[in-house]
Amino acid sequence: MNRILKDLIKLLDLETLEDNLFRGESRDLGGKSVFGGQVIGQALTAASRTVREAAPHSLHAYFLRPGDMNKAVVYEVDRIRDGRSFSARRVQAIQNGQPILSMMASFQRPESGLEHQAPMPQVAAPEQLKTMATHVEQWLDEIPDVDERTHAALTREVAIEFRPVHPHNPLRPSVQAPAQAIWLRAAGRLPDDGLLHRCVLAYASDFHLLSTALRPHAMSWFGESTAVASIDHALWFHRELRVDDWLLYAMDSPTAQGARGLSRGLIYDRNGRLVASVVQENLMRTLPAP
Repeated sequence: MNRILKDLIKLLDLETLEDNLFRGESRDLGGKSVFGGQVIGQALTAASRTVREAAPHSLHAYFLRPGDMNKAVVYEVDRIRDGRSFSARRVQAIQNGQPILSMMASFQRPESGLEHQAPMPQVAAPEQLKTMATHVEQWLDEIPDVDERTHAALTREVAIEFRPVHPHNPLRPSVQAPAQAIWLRAAGRLPDDGLLHRCVLAYASDFHLLSTALRPHAMSWFGESTAVASIDHALWFHRELRVDDWLLYAMDSPTAQGARGLSRGLIYDRNGRLVASVVQENLMRTLPAP
């Protein structure tokens, strides 16, 4: 387990301030504000702390304001409903007295039922692919004069290991189909805690999704003429999963309009089981040239 994954586990272990009130730290991942996946993962942890004998099966989050990476985030949980099968929670993530994220999460007690799923795409196995770090090294060799912040963002050690099926250099974007597939897993073995695995997957699900909608426009979130941000994020957990084993994140973007792009993702385990689905709408604003 690398030190960044250890730190992520610490980030997800929130401090309890009072009934329904929790606090989490923040980290700089090279962006301009708190990474959305961090806030989603922590909000899911906060909601889960108020539920018994049920696992989260869905969440719907809206990003309201950029978060300050240098300040802690307070999470306020509203226990909306506890039924025999389902429980619902609303979570507000707060900084400086204002919400930066508002999320609804639903929990279900174990239950059997009918099953079907979409088949997993046929792609190369992760062992056959280069690591993201190897690709980044090559990209930086091709374009050695990138600015310091971009260099730091690309080379920063992260808690999740990625292996892209069809790598695309974000420093030299070209027109691509609005789809991509990436294998991912936690950078080390995690405890046998189903909730922790779901919270870490919630964190990881915010990586690479936004860039899928930028691909057909030859744009990158590193570009000076591009303003991008997550607007909302929805995640459904379908089956039990381990995020410390390889998962395939198959993403596509069916539409972009009105300075907004829609991205979708299906997450499969090594055995082809569909374990989660993701949908996110992103801000995609083209700025005047500097």
